[in-house]
Amino acid sequence: MTRYSQTWRALQYGDIALKSDREIMLAAVRQNGYAMSYAAPGLKTDRDFVLVAVRENGYALGSASTEMRSDREVVLEAVRQNGHALGVACLELQADRQIVLAAVRENGLVLE
Repeated sequence: MTRYSQTWRALQYGDIALKSDREIMLAAVRQNGYAMSYAAPGLKTDRDFVLVAVRENGYALGSASTEMRSDREVVLEAVRQNGHALGVACLELQADRQIVLAAVRENGLVLE
């Protein structure tokens, strides 16, 4: 692990201009998808941005907008990376057979 691998955490202290900068935030979510929790609300509704985050850390779905937690492709990518992301998806997608199956394949204990 490099000494800079956790620099995304410094974003919690950044101002809204920094948290709204797509390029900076993309670099952060590529380090750790959870960095999306520090992103400005506008980025949390940006489908491409959210997909980058959940592919790195599926549980980042919990920081995405309600709209993104209802997006089938976004949720499917999230549960493929972390089956427990199923718990933060919209209720309709939590009952979707393909999504539940992908979550269970990633983590067989996800339904317990």
